[in-house]
Amino acid sequence: MTTLAASSHTFSGLRPVNLKTDLAPLADLMELAFADSMDTGGRAAIREMRALSKLGGGLNLLSGVNDLVAGIGLGYVWAENGRLVGNVSIYPASLPSHLPKTWIIANVAVHPDWRGRGIARQLMQTSMDAVRARSGDIILQVEERNDTAYHLYDSLGFTAEGTFNHWRRPSSARKPPAPDHPLAYITRRSRGEWQAEYALAQRVRPAEQGGIGWLRPLDLYYFKKPLLAAISDALNLRSVERLIIRGEDERDILASLWIESAFGASTTTLTMMVHPDYAPLYSEALLNNVTRRFEGSVLVTDHPIDDTVSNYLLSKYQFIVTRTLTHMRWRASHD
Repeated sequence: MTTLAASSHTFSGLRPVNLKTDLAPLADLMELAFADSMDTGGRAAIREMRALSKLGGGLNLLSGVNDLVAGIGLGYVWAENGRLVGNVSIYPASLPSHLPKTWIIANVAVHPDWRGRGIARQLMQTSMDAVRARSGDIILQVEERNDTAYHLYDSLGFTAEGTFNHWRRPSSARKPPAPDHPLAYITRRSRGEWQAEYALAQRVRPAEQGGIGWLRPLDLYYFKKPLLAAISDALNLRSVERLIIRGEDERDILASLWIESAFGASTTTLTMMVHPDYAPLYSEALLNNVTRRFEGSVLVTDHPIDDTVSNYLLSKYQFIVTRTLTHMRWRASHD
């Protein structure tokens, strides 16, 4: 036992994560490495890691049910004389079951004093080998301004699929005035109109540009949800309201806004898709509607960075960009 303890305190190099001993130092490493970009969700994860680190052997019981523990437990760390200076986590992506198996690489962190020595590359290559053995694609997100990380992933064979701004409208934002005249006729989508909405998404959110958004590829599942998934949403008090604007022929859908909420959630999530020929008017109509209705609520949305019209209007309606992330993918079959 004494020999094992001494070895663990002097080990240098790459090894799998040890949940019993690594959670607290990993929390410290991530807090330092992501200090400039960590959002409220990231800070909550750090607090959770520190709380879980006190469970000791009880962590084994959580590894199959706690997503944070599961992802960190599949990852790797880099140690220098027993001190953790690098990390990578591997999570199974929560996608519809009929889609190909996909894994998320996250928390790629290296202590500032140890950067530039190839540690991140070795952590990534080992993670890619682990996923290759399990089969499936890898997806990740990288801060748009993080050129060093982007070039690393690019050199390893990852390809960019789209860059999205994460917008947040605080609960303190003022209620916008009602328009002098109706901007458009907004109604709720019927179940039978899923094909028309999917056609709109194919035009404005193509798969090769990131699809609907992070962990939401362009797939029929999100437009014609299976009955069991709809029942699960109802049981878990999750709801999606779909506002649309139809074309003159009443067959086409020219604009769509998803309003997603869940019991106990602190934010309401929006997804807006508008035909480019109608973007200025219909984007404003939808944003005016939702910000007036949800006065006092925190609204968030991820929107493609290259949609300049909608991004201007989001800013006009007091949404603030908190992060800009590029989504990247690595396909094992093409490696």
